[in-house]
Amino acid sequence: MNNNLARIKIKNLRLRTFIGFNQDEVKNKQDVIINAAIYYSASRAVTSDNVDDAVNYRTITKKIIAHVEDGRFLLLEKLTQDVVEICKDHPWVELVEVEIDKPHALRFADSVSLQLNWQR
Repeated sequence: MNNNLARIKIKNLRLRTFIGFNQDEVKNKQDVIINAAIYYSASRAVTSDNVDDAVNYRTITKKIIAHVEDGRFLLLEKLTQDVVEICKDHPWVELVEVEIDKPHALRFADSVSLQLNWQR
């Protein structure tokens, strides 16, 4: 077992995008809240203290922001899968968990969310 399995957590990344297929959703951006966990072996990083030996969460987050804010999505499933694809792009990533909330999607509920996982 890998004793240096690191988990990067991106918590409550609040973005706006076009999400949904109802007339109002197609015309107006809505809030989404993204939570992602990215697991990778940090064995090199914990001993070297070198940024090149770590997965760069800032780079990943910038890619997520650009993709979500510039995109249009009919389904939460597609948006969530796209974020998973961005998170797993680095070859050291072993496991990804992404959950995206769509606040106020249902009356009487705080949000609706969808979670997808990927493992190498």
